[in-house]
Amino acid sequence: MSGTGGIDTWFAAAGAREQDLRRVDELVVLAAPGIDRQLVPMGATAMLGYGMMPYRPRSAKATTSWPLIALAAQKRHLSLYVCAVVDGEYLPETRAGRLGRVSCGKSCIRFSSLDAVDTAELSALVRDAVAATRSGGNAFASSS
Repeated sequence: MSGTGGIDTWFAAAGAREQDLRRVDELVVLAAPGIDRQLVPMGATAMLGYGMMPYRPRSAKATTSWPLIALAAQKRHLSLYVCAVVDGEYLPETRAGRLGRVSCGKSCIRFSSLDAVDTAELSALVRDAVAATRSGGNAFASSS
């Protein structure tokens, strides 16, 4: 599942969630023009990853790649992962209260529909995550 055809197949496989996934994808692409986008294996399925970056968890001996931002359809919700740590804090976690009716973990924003999300705040979060990465301020790889 690589390339645009693979991504379209990934969207279609989401069934009833396809349109919400496409809306989130459009939001990310508009907030981060030019960001690369590709399918990233996740167990038996895949997620849509944006902005591949070097990543080395503490338990690993080698550096690999991981998306700065990733979109996944779960059984009961959508998940948008924003893997950006700035000044020692995960951006999604610090802005959870401003994002609308969402549930946030450190780097994961969970929501039932994009209609439940403050899209202006989510766009700003994506822009800030990309800016932090470009300036070298993303400490995600060293904080996991």
